[in-house]
Amino acid sequence: MRKEVEVAIIGAGSAGLYALSQVKKKTNNYLLINDGPYGTTCARVGCMPSKSLIRISEYYHDRLDFEKSGIQNSDKLSISVPDVLKRVRKHRDILVAGNIKNITRLGNKVLSGRAEFINANILKVGDDVIVAKKIIIATGSTPIFDPEWEAFKEHILTTDELFEQKDLPPTLGVLGLGVIGLELGQALSRLGIKVTAVHSKEFIGVLSDPAVNDVMIALCQKEFDIWLGGGRAVLSKVGNKIQISNDEREVLVDKVLVAIGRKPNLDALKLENLGIALDKRGMPNFDAQTMQIEDLPVYIAGDVNADRPLLHEAADEGRIAGYNAVKTNRKFKRKVLLSIVFTSPNIAFVGKAYNDIKDDDNVITGSYDYTKQSRAMLMNINAGIANLYVQKSDGKILGAQMAVPQGEHLAHHLAWAIEQGLTVYDMLELPFYHPTLEEGLYALLLNCVKKLGIKKEGVLEVPFITTSDNE
Repeated sequence: MRKEVEVAIIGAGSAGLYALSQVKKKTNNYLLINDGPYGTTCARVGCMPSKSLIRISEYYHDRLDFEKSGIQNSDKLSISVPDVLKRVRKHRDILVAGNIKNITRLGNKVLSGRAEFINANILKVGDDVIVAKKIIIATGSTPIFDPEWEAFKEHILTTDELFEQKDLPPTLGVLGLGVIGLELGQALSRLGIKVTAVHSKEFIGVLSDPAVNDVMIALCQKEFDIWLGGGRAVLSKVGNKIQISNDEREVLVDKVLVAIGRKPNLDALKLENLGIALDKRGMPNFDAQTMQIEDLPVYIAGDVNADRPLLHEAADEGRIAGYNAVKTNRKFKRKVLLSIVFTSPNIAFVGKAYNDIKDDDNVITGSYDYTKQSRAMLMNINAGIANLYVQKSDGKILGAQMAVPQGEHLAHHLAWAIEQGLTVYDMLELPFYHPTLEEGLYALLLNCVKKLGIKKEGVLEVPFITTSDNE
């Protein structure tokens, strides 16, 4: 079959569906092409089922504070991991069902199959040929899996398989302590599984600020075994177990959760037929403000471009690609970088990273130790540290890294402040309620002011009202 459309979208994940939302505003002549199961990566195997698992693990972990809080017999509590996984799947299925329902409504405007480029305007999907004026690539990413593990793959889990398990074994290795490995490693440990996490780097959770990294490592090591550095981990089968070894140590575990990253789904697309240069990863050159690949009628959005692999960024990129596919190309300003790791405490990154400012003489770093935060103490979660990067000349907020209780909220406040170009002085003029975790931000801002050494007239926190202000 040959079909001609205004826009073809390859991939029915978050980026593809957000692109479609823009395309549909302009034309009804489109085709959504998808290879594999429907339902976004986030809903099926990513951020949503993992957050369900994390929340349940937090419930169970709280029992460790019961006795000191006067709640007795906590030692009699037990957990059923099969029931936990069943609950996670129930949450997952509700979210996935909504996505599938929306796609089913599109009828014959959806085509299942693997797309490959013939040229910049023609795709081949099985026996079908699709001619499109514009094409959007939104094929997402896949967990990295080393072919050497194929011989014992029944012992290897990725996030694609983890939530499908009916039960989990007593011991588990976690390979990689980036965002996914750290979140799931801590959660599974809190469910009573003996976790050994192996990470070839010295920084965990994609942190780069040494002070925040040191605090987070110390907190995590109280809960599960962590190997840092020591070279590349090697997996081998020993009896009915898997041995993990590196240059320094070895351990036997029942299964291994591999969380060493994700790779863009590019291989099957035959991008070489576009007639452009690809980098060593097979990635084409594209404009992050238009999502266009060079000067072709082709756009790339979401995790597949490996630029900002976060759902809200995939949504924005999908919208940008969809908008530009049906209208005159427009450059869009990208939002302030905001990334959150849902560990306990939350790790969060906002704006400029530590490596961007560490050698800048015009930047100071404010810091606040959350072990001293009164509301966090009352909640038995007073742990962690927040570092704020501030421009020395005027107090403008540039970025932050933190590992603090419920840091997802603090990170949003700071992201909004950076987006608005606020200074620490501007933020100190905002209300802070007592007692709240947000008062930690108040203390952090005051620490920045102390290091800046720039004083404002009057009381710092209360704006000075002149006669003209009252008139």
